[in-house]
Amino acid sequence: MRRTLSFALAAVCLALIGCSSEPAKKEEATAPPKEAATPKKEQAPDLFRVNLDTSKGPVVIEVHRDWAPVGADHFYSLVKLGFYDGDRFFRYARGFIVQFGINGDPKVNHVWSNANLLDDRVKQSNVKGTVVYATAGPNTRATQLFINLRDNASSLDGQGFAPFGKVVTGMDVVESLYSSYGEIAGLGGQGPDTNQIETQGNEYLANHFPRLDYIKKATIE
Repeated sequence: MRRTLSFALAAVCLALIGCSSEPAKKEEATAPPKEAATPKKEQAPDLFRVNLDTSKGPVVIEVHRDWAPVGADHFYSLVKLGFYDGDRFFRYARGFIVQFGINGDPKVNHVWSNANLLDDRVKQSNVKGTVVYATAGPNTRATQLFINLRDNASSLDGQGFAPFGKVVTGMDVVESLYSSYGEIAGLGGQGPDTNQIETQGNEYLANHFPRLDYIKKATIE
């Protein structure tokens, strides 16, 4: 399911997705198999940090549960299960957002991409560095996330995009992720097709978009 957001400044609907300066090796391009665990609810700590060991360097996300408790709890569970390990930054919309969160194993992704969450109320603005779920409409948040590359409060806050955390270390790394494939397919670009990622996983990306940057491993501090 394509997760989208409306970018008012461009007056178009944008789907939410990103990218390495060096081509990924074949063995690095396919994430190791993971168990397709049944989605379950688990309450996260009030404040915790997630370390993303990316192909471009370390990124640290600080999560505030009181900002968006439903989203924070879900993110906590996904990281603990290793959902984001090996995942690509499949979309980089310059001056807007970087998106990730489609698992490299289609079987695993299928289980979690249908575990839609109830929406959180927007308590924090979509300022630069905040981390937010992509959606396909009300109550459809699942696994795909984006990091705001600038202050997008005026265009996103009113549409219900509720930040649950913020990059506190490594925003320069986020901004340096590979971005030259352009916008995703379906939005006028030559970048990845999200439907193909969901059905073929990292094999599709390795064959057609080998320079995409990726998360080696995500861990909770």
